[in-house]
Amino acid sequence: MLDDRTTLDAPAADATASDAPATNATAPDTPATDATDATPATDATAPDADGTAPGAPVVDVRFPAAASVPVEALLGQFGRFGGALQVGDERVREFLAAFGKRLLRPALARHHPELGSLGFFLRPSELARTVEGLGHEHVRVPRGLVFHIPPANVDTVFVYSWALSALMGNRNVVRLSPRSGPVAETIVETLHEALSGADPVIAATQRIVSYDRSDAITAALSAACDLRVVWGGDHTVREIRRHPLAPHARDLTFPDRSSFAVVRAAAWLCAPRAARVTVAEGFVNDTYWFDQAACSSPRTVFWVGDEKDCDAARADFTDHVSRVVTVRGWGVDAAMAVEKRVSAYGLAADGLAESVEFRGNALTCVHLSAAAAAPRRWLGAGTFAHARLESLPELVGLVERRDQTMTHFGFGQAELEELARGLAGRGVDRMVPVGSALSFHRVWDGVDLPAEFTRLVTVIK
Repeated sequence: MLDDRTTLDAPAADATASDAPATNATAPDTPATDATDATPATDATAPDADGTAPGAPVVDVRFPAAASVPVEALLGQFGRFGGALQVGDERVREFLAAFGKRLLRPALARHHPELGSLGFFLRPSELARTVEGLGHEHVRVPRGLVFHIPPANVDTVFVYSWALSALMGNRNVVRLSPRSGPVAETIVETLHEALSGADPVIAATQRIVSYDRSDAITAALSAACDLRVVWGGDHTVREIRRHPLAPHARDLTFPDRSSFAVVRAAAWLCAPRAARVTVAEGFVNDTYWFDQAACSSPRTVFWVGDEKDCDAARADFTDHVSRVVTVRGWGVDAAMAVEKRVSAYGLAADGLAESVEFRGNALTCVHLSAAAAAPRRWLGAGTFAHARLESLPELVGLVERRDQTMTHFGFGQAELEELARGLAGRGVDRMVPVGSALSFHRVWDGVDLPAEFTRLVTVIK
């Protein structure tokens, strides 16, 4: 994207010290995840030599330096640096820009394309736009200490959340799951590279830590923070909220969400072949990058138009998507293939699907008997439900509050704005072109993140 969005890897979250099902910018119903922090785990203990009592909960500091630190000591270190940063602090901007530049190195971006998108998000011009977009009616100040609990299954989400908070001048603790993947490791390594030329205030005010499920650690960090940011499923959010905040503090949560695509059949059939190929490639990026687990990845495709056009457009669209998937070599293992068949046949057995089509293991199309049967749950990577609508306004009666992103093709700005007004807040927080489902924007789920990461001080002479 060439505006103020950049591709997100969408969003899930671990429960406190857990790896609960992802959601926002993550995936609500992804299968292979741990339960949450509901069951307290045995905390790691600090060695007696460090002066702490045996059994004191310990976190592993991943950034800025590798070390095991009692959580009380971690919070004590931060206490000395309140007010060290300002909103839009130039030292933070320089550090984030240097970090982003490293992520844009061709070799790294080729191996991990989502890191190239993250690097774009951290360009100096994008950072400046974020700060300038805050306005100047009041004096904006940092919120304080922000505790981030990002997803385990979408490795880049924590950077977007943390970077915007740091840009707003906050001290930050990010809990990175021990089960995070290789992309998270690459990010931490690149952060350390960027730290070498950064102002010492960065190392003093920013922490990325890791710990297994631990009520004690999560409770201590929750009690100390001014804002707690939870990216995760509904269950994750409920479990995190068991740990009370200070009276003045607040939660910012991103729970279970689902998304869909809408295509005008006549527009698809009239589009040049090159345009259809580009849209198919964008759709594959939206869905296969994170195994369709991102909250913003579409699960249902609504076709708008008469029955004949919709059938023809759907068939051609599926052919294009199938070719892209084959060329890119997206594979599905045996276990996932079985999961998809169980889900697809389950919809048919329940009378919700009139037919099911398999294109190898990687692509499954379920033709719904009615648009109202659109599933919100994850059906397996590369499984798409298809339904027909006579007109775009029909969506108003179908949308639910958990619906987050609507990717679209073939509709004008005025039509989309009219739909947004008609929905009147009952659901859908984002309407973006097909191919931009995973594009992260500073306004996410209808929340202005930079604004949430700051407080307003009214000054009257």
